[in-house]
Amino acid sequence: MYSKSSPIAEAPQPQAERHIMRRDEVELKTGFKRAHIYNLMKEGKFPRAKRIGLRAVGWDSLEIEQWITERLAQQA
Repeated sequence: MYSKSSPIAEAPQPQAERHIMRRDEVELKTGFKRAHIYNLMKEGKFPRAKRIGLRAVGWDSLEIEQWITERLAQQA
């Protein structure tokens, strides 16, 4: 049996939970405003929004995180 102080007994850190991001959260995460996000989507340079209701869209949080990671990697 492992003791609580044993590093083996510690659970691995969970990855960020996948969720639907609404536009305000995408704006905060990317620093882009609505018009720029939609222009990038139109050009195929940003993840597409998914319809989540009759008048509502959202973005897959994992797609946004991956997009950000790729942009940062290009800067290096």
